[in-house]
Amino acid sequence: MSTSTAQKKIRVVVAKPGLDGHDRGAKIIARALRDAGMEVIYTGLHQTPEQIVETVIQEDADAVGLSILSGAHMTLVPRIVELLKEQGIDDVLVTVGGTIPADDIPELKKLGVAEVFTPGAPTSDIIDFIQGAVAERE
Repeated sequence: MSTSTAQKKIRVVVAKPGLDGHDRGAKIIARALRDAGMEVIYTGLHQTPEQIVETVIQEDADAVGLSILSGAHMTLVPRIVELLKEQGIDDVLVTVGGTIPADDIPELKKLGVAEVFTPGAPTSDIIDFIQGAVAERE
């Protein structure tokens, strides 16, 4: 297959910002995205917003999935979005997953988060959303 006909793999950074020490869900999502044909870069635990943005830049990611269970999403997500903007990165899809109160979801979307996935969201929904949203941006 020549490179001109090969479909470019979607590159997704899956990140665990902050002090949250639970990554089972992030690993399940990372595996599901990989199984769906995406290239997944998993950052591991305890990443700072700066480290996450640096990884997004270095990996030339199409999307970043932030997994947050610690309750610090209204601090961490705005900082990551701000850092992406400061770096001139406006074409990376930002999604958030984890224990996010329903009241915070509109505020996160106002900041530029494309979608928020709460516990129990089927991996197929996450895959479909990322594939559709990245295709729209190309």
